[in-house]
Amino acid sequence: MAEKAAGGVASPADLAGLLDRHAYLCDEGLATACFLALRMGRPLFLEGEAGVGKTELAKTLARALDAPLIRLQCYEGLDASQALYDWDFPRQLLHLRAAEAAGVQDVSRLEGELYDRRFLLARPLLRALETTPSVLLVDELDRADDEFEAFLLEVLSDFTITVPELGTIRAERPPVVVVTSNRTREVHDALKRRCLYHWLEHPSFDREVAIIRRRLPGAAERLAGQVAGAAQRLRDRDLLKPPGVAETLDWTEALVALGVRELDPGTAAVTLGAVLKYREDQQRVLAGGLDALLNGG
Repeated sequence: MAEKAAGGVASPADLAGLLDRHAYLCDEGLATACFLALRMGRPLFLEGEAGVGKTELAKTLARALDAPLIRLQCYEGLDASQALYDWDFPRQLLHLRAAEAAGVQDVSRLEGELYDRRFLLARPLLRALETTPSVLLVDELDRADDEFEAFLLEVLSDFTITVPELGTIRAERPPVVVVTSNRTREVHDALKRRCLYHWLEHPSFDREVAIIRRRLPGAAERLAGQVAGAAQRLRDRDLLKPPGVAETLDWTEALVALGVRELDPGTAAVTLGAVLKYREDQQRVLAGGLDALLNGG
C-alpha cells in the first residue's frame, strides 16, 4: 500500500526529479521528508513562513501522482460538520414532500430513506477517504481551533469516519496527507507525533533564481537574478510581511508582462505592489531607496 502511494518512485532523488518535471524544485531535505511520508504512509506536516511553497508542494504532488487534490482550508471556527459531512436538508425535505404527495404511509421506511447515502454531502475529509487515490491538503491548520485539531488527529489516526445513520466508512487506501501551518500558533505535539515534520526555509539565492527560471521561462536571466536578489534583501529588513517565493514569482510575472528585461529603480517603484502587500512595507522600502535594494545596499 505504501509503495503504491509512493507512485513507484524508488528514492528521494527520484521523487525530486518527478516534482521537477512538474515545475517544483525542492532540496534534498524536503524531497526526503516527502518520500518517507509516501513510503511510510504518514501525513507530512509542513511549517514555514507564508509563501515558501507548502501549499504548492501538495498541489504538485497531486499532479505528479496523478491523483485528485482535495483541499480543506482551515479557519477560525471550523468544525467537524464543515470538514466531514452534512446532510442535504433541502433534498431531504423535497423527498418528504414527494413521499407525502405519493401517499406513502410507512413512517419507518420513509425515515430510513431520509438518511440514505444519496442525501449525504461529503466534505473534504470524507471525500478524501472515499477517493482512491487522492492527496488531502489540510491547509493552514494553525488558523483552526484546538477542538478541530483534536478531531483531525482522531481522523488521521485510523482513516475512518463513523456516520451514526450509515455506520463506519473506512478508506480503501488512505489518502496522501499534507498538513501545513504558518505557525501563527503552535500545533499540539499529539498531532505532530502522528506526522513526519519538515520546516520550509526561504530558498537560497541560486535556488530562487532557478525557481523563477523554471516557472517563468520568459523571464530574462538577468531579471531573474535581480528580482531574486531584491527579494533576498527584503527578507532581511524589518517588514510586516517579507516576501515569499510566491511574491517573488508574482513580481517577476508582472515585470515580464510589462516587457521588462532589466529591473531599474523606476520600474521597481511602480511594481512594488506585486511583491509587498502592506503600505507600511512599501513606504519603508521606498524611504530606504530602491538603488540600495537593487544593488545590494
